[in-house]
Amino acid sequence: MSSAVSNRGRAQTRERTAMSRKPGRSPVLTTVMALYLIYSLAPLAWLVISATKSQSDLLTTPGLEFGHSFSLFSNIADTFTYRDGIFLRWLGNTVLYVVVGAGGATLLATAGGYGLAKYRFRGRRVVFAVVLGAIAIPPTALAVPTFLLFSAMGLTNTPWAVILPSLISPFGLYLIWIYASDAVPDELLEAARIDGAGEFRIFTTVTLRLLAPGIVTTALFAVVVTWNNYFLPLIMLNKPDWYPLTVGLTQWNAQAIGVSAQPIFNLVITGSLLMIIPLIVAFLFLQRFWQSGLAAGSVKQ
Repeated sequence: MSSAVSNRGRAQTRERTAMSRKPGRSPVLTTVMALYLIYSLAPLAWLVISATKSQSDLLTTPGLEFGHSFSLFSNIADTFTYRDGIFLRWLGNTVLYVVVGAGGATLLATAGGYGLAKYRFRGRRVVFAVVLGAIAIPPTALAVPTFLLFSAMGLTNTPWAVILPSLISPFGLYLIWIYASDAVPDELLEAARIDGAGEFRIFTTVTLRLLAPGIVTTALFAVVVTWNNYFLPLIMLNKPDWYPLTVGLTQWNAQAIGVSAQPIFNLVITGSLLMIIPLIVAFLFLQRFWQSGLAAGSVKQ
């Protein structure tokens, strides 16, 4: 009886000790995170509220105050119909650049990163150094040389002037390279080769499933970069019919605040809100694929 009481007392003591070791809340860190959250969400809140205002309400009411009328749906309709629906053309161009450019960049980064991670060949370290160097170079530094090259090839003012540079993603290649080194066991590849599978079949049926979280992460980075790409299409294109949303909305904004200002600032704000919605949907849809440990249990220890 006494031993049972003693054991229960020791268990309660260990439980209290474990509870006392649990980290408590830090008021300083909580305050910092709250301020950061407000700092991050305040521009989005301003954008949503401003998109509900008419052109006159934007000039008479403060930023985070709602206007006298709810004009969100009329603003959306005006945005889609202004200048014969040029906004829809810009949206289609942006989707084209993202699907072909970002999709191709993800595919090339996946194949290249997997090959660099799992195959040994001469010059592998040189390739590694080149990839790191390419990551360190800002894209704006390559914009003018790229423009001169594409101008000599006659590709400016065409979709290829935006798509072809978007196919190169050094950071995506490096990300897949590092991820594939641990996510794809060499023993699993050897087992597939012993079973008679070719390298292409191994890549499509085995490797892609194991690399799914890394591929999704690379795809999201590529989509965000291509969707928000501004400087490259700005210098490559001078035909509004091929503008992406970033350049097109900037042109509208210049018309709204220029010397001969036009009453379209509400369209600029509404178009900016519509522009970020697909990115939010993409993040919400693809986050369920961010799973780790897909290769757990695939190799018998």
